[in-house]
Amino acid sequence: MSKHAYVFPGQGSQFPGMGKELYDNNPIAKELFEKADDIIGFKISDVMFNGTAEDLKQTNVTQPAVFLHSVIAFKTIADARTDMVAGHSLGEFSALVANGVLTFEAALKLVAIRASAMQKACDLQPGTMAAVLALADEKVEEICAEITKEGEIVVAANYNCPGQLVISGSAKGIEIACERMKAAGAKRALPLPVGGAFHSPLMAPAKEELEQAILATEFKNPIAPVYQNVVAQAVTDPKAIQQNLIAQLTGAVKWTQSVKAMVADGAVSFTEVGPGKVLQGLIAKIENGAITDGIN
Repeated sequence: MSKHAYVFPGQGSQFPGMGKELYDNNPIAKELFEKADDIIGFKISDVMFNGTAEDLKQTNVTQPAVFLHSVIAFKTIADARTDMVAGHSLGEFSALVANGVLTFEAALKLVAIRASAMQKACDLQPGTMAAVLALADEKVEEICAEITKEGEIVVAANYNCPGQLVISGSAKGIEIACERMKAAGAKRALPLPVGGAFHSPLMAPAKEELEQAILATEFKNPIAPVYQNVVAQAVTDPKAIQQNLIAQLTGAVKWTQSVKAMVADGAVSFTEVGPGKVLQGLIAKIENGAITDGIN
């Protein structure tokens, strides 16, 4: 039987004016945005609707903004049939609201804690990320391992689609890695304009704070499996979902593998819910013939 998956984007999909149309045209959306302002303690809706691209780049704004846009858009879908869900990095929190594991309020609080903890980790241990194009995953992993053995931290962080792998680590390590990736045949290896080394061991300082918050939050039984980033397979046990969400902060986002697992389990159509169309593009490259659309 063919199945449908809802997928949720992560950091990087934000844009000025995001969510404004939802707020203006849907009373459910308006109520949730106003509730979010109260929970977060500042008018994030105002930053989303009226802020600049620079305003939206701040981690403490970006992560809750993308989460809010995604979840509120999902909650305005009258006939949301959820066979399976997945989210890219931050998007996993949105997915867990969509499949009933977390309440809107609980997930938003966790996202705010995650953003704050990650910002502190970035300040403590500066790092960066780079996109490597058209080089085999195994070769990218091999080069990362070599550089890490030499004393700089570099790891494979985001398996976005075949031929696109994002690496993460120390600034010096990423600089060395980009040169070696190109020498090994990568079409491009370009540093990304990000605030830190996300999904790498350099995020370890943030892990403890997030872990405490996640373990103190009620995770309910899901109404549909979530394909989690770090394991790239269907998960339904609330305790396992918690542990995978904690591990995600320093672990890799296995998006390519997750989409392949969803397809293997019957997914033929995917709806991206939230800002942008990044995941639709990645899914089309991962699974030729997948039906994709978006709600934003």
